[in-house]
Amino acid sequence: MPLFTRQHDLIARAATALLAVGVLSGAAAYAYFSHPLVIDVGYQPHQPVPYSHKLHAGNLGMDCYYCHNTVEKAAHAAVPPTETCMNCHVRVKPESPLLAPVRASYKTGQPVEWVKIHKVPDYVFFNHSAHVNAGVSCVSCHGRVDQMIEVKQVQPLSMGWCVDCHRNPAAKIRPTELVTNLAWTPDRDPAEIGRELIAQKKIAPPVNCSGCHR
Repeated sequence: MPLFTRQHDLIARAATALLAVGVLSGAAAYAYFSHPLVIDVGYQPHQPVPYSHKLHAGNLGMDCYYCHNTVEKAAHAAVPPTETCMNCHVRVKPESPLLAPVRASYKTGQPVEWVKIHKVPDYVFFNHSAHVNAGVSCVSCHGRVDQMIEVKQVQPLSMGWCVDCHRNPAAKIRPTELVTNLAWTPDRDPAEIGRELIAQKKIAPPVNCSGCHR
């Protein structure tokens, strides 16, 4: 009787096929679930203070620059110090229990430990001022934060997503005075407006590696 029969051969082939399908499925699942679109978009951590952008930036109309006052001149968008909050809250809801961490921070000098939402790897260089001064609105990367009670990440911030914009930036470019107007609706094709501004300002987003990896 032969050591390996036709039945054994069929079993071996079926096992090999199942193993191959399993490996490919595992690789596909890993690629999918590790992609920035999956692991980052929708990230919405709880903050130590229930600060509502919808209330402040939306209902009250506070400009983004009031709190994030470095975006025009620095690479990083500053998180406002407690003093900025207390400019209003020494009079507005001064006894609210929800603002206890803010009052404690103001008294002790220790910053509120806000949880960072939008992150890029340490090996990526991103300059807020370069984008803001070129006319890229906050809404392009952060979405309609003026409608968010709790801010969440709405874009993947992946390399491919950034490179796609650098290659075709026109639709994302607007007059700089409208950068923080998140509800702005152009009166014509936004890409047409963007192309005009790109020509005027000679905007040339880098598409080579050194543009972001320095």
